[in-house]
Amino acid sequence: MVAAAVPSAVPTLASADSPPPPRHVAIIMDGNGRWAKARGMPRTAGHRRGVEAVREVSRGAAELGISHLTLFGFSTENWKRPAEEVGFLMGLLRQYLRHELGGLVKDGARLRVLGSREGLAADIVELISIAEERTRANTRINVSIALNYGGRAEIAAAARRLAQAAKSGAIDPDGIDEAQFARELTTHDLPDPDLLIRTSGEQRISNFLLWQCAYAELMFVDTLWPDFGKPELAAAIEQYHGRERRYGALPG
Repeated sequence: MVAAAVPSAVPTLASADSPPPPRHVAIIMDGNGRWAKARGMPRTAGHRRGVEAVREVSRGAAELGISHLTLFGFSTENWKRPAEEVGFLMGLLRQYLRHELGGLVKDGARLRVLGSREGLAADIVELISIAEERTRANTRINVSIALNYGGRAEIAAAARRLAQAAKSGAIDPDGIDEAQFARELTTHDLPDPDLLIRTSGEQRISNFLLWQCAYAELMFVDTLWPDFGKPELAAAIEQYHGRERRYGALPG
């Protein structure tokens, strides 16, 4: 278990004599229900507080100099949860897309949603399109939310597209390499994550960015998502800087 300690002083941006922050941080936001249960509150209260944490971490990531932040918001497996809870989560998503859009524009954040839009309500799909278009020109930070997303489904869909292209003669199957496969993924224009964080102490990646996280540093922190903020993110980055990334090579 890797539990990041909060540094005494939280940096805002990387200074000239400090290592640069990871370019892309991905986070599995876990622990909303346990946060609420520990306080004798309904699970919905944890989810509501979790949305506030999304805002705080997104702004904190920008202040720390991170250019890409990807958050796991709702998986393809989450549809198995009770209908009442799923309905509440979709309602929170609507509120986020409506009420946070102005702040995202002001903060210079570009928002995009990864995952399948099939099965989502028509008004949510429209809100997503509006938010993506309104923030498309922003460059301070790219905030991606994985919604109705599953890593295996994404890989299977990419394989189907390549198979269809090969069958039609549009491409030579012998020429398919990793780069061409990656271009078929929903993250084709994003850098691979350097750091993957999961909150709440669970130690698994739950079908999240399976292809993209092949060489990501994995960090599992005990903090529940509603309590995770800029100080905890800064602590994780501090630990990240203490690791040696070799990509299969021998130590230097």
